[in-house]
Amino acid sequence: MSTHLRYAGRAPESQRQALEAIIRDQPMLMAVLEQLRDMALPDHLLVAGAIYNSVWNALTGRAALTGINDIDVFYFDDRDLGWDAEDRVIKALEARFADLPIPVQARNQARVHLWFEQKFGIPFPPLTSSGEMLGRYASKTHAVGARLNNAGDLEIVAPFGLDDLFSFRMVPNPVLDNRAAHASKAARAKAIWPELTIIAWPDA
Repeated sequence: MSTHLRYAGRAPESQRQALEAIIRDQPMLMAVLEQLRDMALPDHLLVAGAIYNSVWNALTGRAALTGINDIDVFYFDDRDLGWDAEDRVIKALEARFADLPIPVQARNQARVHLWFEQKFGIPFPPLTSSGEMLGRYASKTHAVGARLNNAGDLEIVAPFGLDDLFSFRMVPNPVLDNRAAHASKAARAKAIWPELTIIAWPDA
């Protein structure tokens, strides 16, 4: 088995431990997780490329920030669904993380249904948590988030498990009509990590 696939097919707990070790080995990710915890941002998760690209970089020996353009943060706050409330959080995080080499981008998942269909042309039922949004990603492989709790433990949220991530396998998630998003993300990822296997979107 290739070295980069050394965690593929392992038990879920073994993969979770491997993911935690990779995250903890990245000082920038840990600094963001610690700050998010200290801010007590409701139902927050560090998500997307900052996690799954970090895994692929660590397992292929690439530089830590290869392919990572920003750090995405989810939070869920349905007490105020106005744009102004979300914008205050966005600006607060931009100020707090201004010294990082890449931007931190926050989005309130309680508001996604208000703009998603207009932007992407796909109906989008309201969410009930940040973790639920991971289940609607175009690729199951990307559906992983993490947060640091008050005890210093990493909580991993991965509704489809971690085996596709550690198997370098991009698997579509047809819960929404995200065919175009899956194809574009897969093409970009394959150009950076040729080790990836891309699973095509299923025919209707």
